[in-house]
Amino acid sequence: MAADIRTLITPEGFERFQAELKRLQAERHEVCGIVAWAAGNGDRSENGDYIYNKQRLRQIDRRASWLGRRLENAVVVRPEQQTASGKVRFGSTVTYIDEDDRSQTVRIVGYDEADMARGEISIGSPVARALMGKSAGEGVEVPTPEGVKYLDIEEVN
Repeated sequence: MAADIRTLITPEGFERFQAELKRLQAERHEVCGIVAWAAGNGDRSENGDYIYNKQRLRQIDRRASWLGRRLENAVVVRPEQQTASGKVRFGSTVTYIDEDDRSQTVRIVGYDEADMARGEISIGSPVARALMGKSAGEGVEVPTPEGVKYLDIEEVN
């Protein structure tokens, strides 16, 4: 298996991952107790409590393992320590106007923490790659499957 590579993450993303891992560890402790209780009830082949909680235990272990690897290989990038003031960089919040005159605000975050519901896009996304290094007032071209889209940057924080 190839060695894990270092991955960029925001301080908030790192804290969210740590909190989720802590919650999973507490839940694992509870589920282990239920599995032990259910196993003591006899035949496990038709014991719903046993079967369901063993499955839940595997889910917890998979997610906790994934989170542990991500946290171990994370490089926390603090926006205030970056030198490109006024330019789009990792952790920046950018407001832009698209071709349909719609304003959108996004924050550029690590691959594992991207969540469009929160307005967070991955640093590897086409929009983020086009925005990187640019300043407010500049226009960028974003390649998409439908063709090139044009965005005008309004604000960079």
